[in-house]
Amino acid sequence: MAVEYRWAENRLDRLPALAADLVRHQVAVIIATPTPAAVAAKAATQSIPIVFTTGADPVEIGLVASLNRPGGNLTGMANLTTAVAAKRLALLHELMPAATLIAYLVNPTNPVFAEPETKELQAAARTLGVRLLILNASDPSEFEAAFATLVLGRAGGLVVGSDTLFQRYPDQLVALAARYRLPAIYGYPATAAAGGLMSYGTDFLGQFRQAGAYVGRILKGERPADLPVQQVTKMGLVINLRTAKALGLTIPETLLATADEVIQ
Repeated sequence: MAVEYRWAENRLDRLPALAADLVRHQVAVIIATPTPAAVAAKAATQSIPIVFTTGADPVEIGLVASLNRPGGNLTGMANLTTAVAAKRLALLHELMPAATLIAYLVNPTNPVFAEPETKELQAAARTLGVRLLILNASDPSEFEAAFATLVLGRAGGLVVGSDTLFQRYPDQLVALAARYRLPAIYGYPATAAAGGLMSYGTDFLGQFRQAGAYVGRILKGERPADLPVQQVTKMGLVINLRTAKALGLTIPETLLATADEVIQ
């Protein structure tokens, strides 16, 4: 078996051409991750089986007709990343209850993912009685300016969006949060391990294993239309006490009690 890899190098505009190239190679199945890659793959072929991983609702963004009966040539894993964005804001608000303005860092070049996550956070902010300062960054070179803006706006904390752009550069984001002494919560456990204050998200390795299992079943003859989209429901809260101490923060016992992992 040969595996053909295509990598967009953080340029989402390249995904349609890369997906079309795989179609020209007449591959047996396409694994598409993250969400923009799945959208590009769907647009490129209606016959080649596609197994996706996405943090957005795959029905809402039009990847499948339903979770139980996907139909068509796509199935895969939904990790509910956008659906738990509100929970991240609530966790940060529990830590910083006096903050009236919370910043949110989002990648605007990925609207199929950014728009539902932004909607979730705006609704949660209204419920919590806080204002949301939306900051855009579509490239690591724009992180510095985004952090400078939130400092000027006197934001009391930061929710880092779940876009994979932010997953790829944890050290840079953590360093900026430390420089500006800003409490931040991330969507990827690896960021807390790299020195981020808190993270709340799913087990992505487990998700990819499940996607691989689906690829195996398709290669053995099963149809994507008959394989229900699997929802990853296990989320984990990681708290870095070393970072909290450096920021002069005391983590409430109620918050510590709900953590799945505490980094001492």
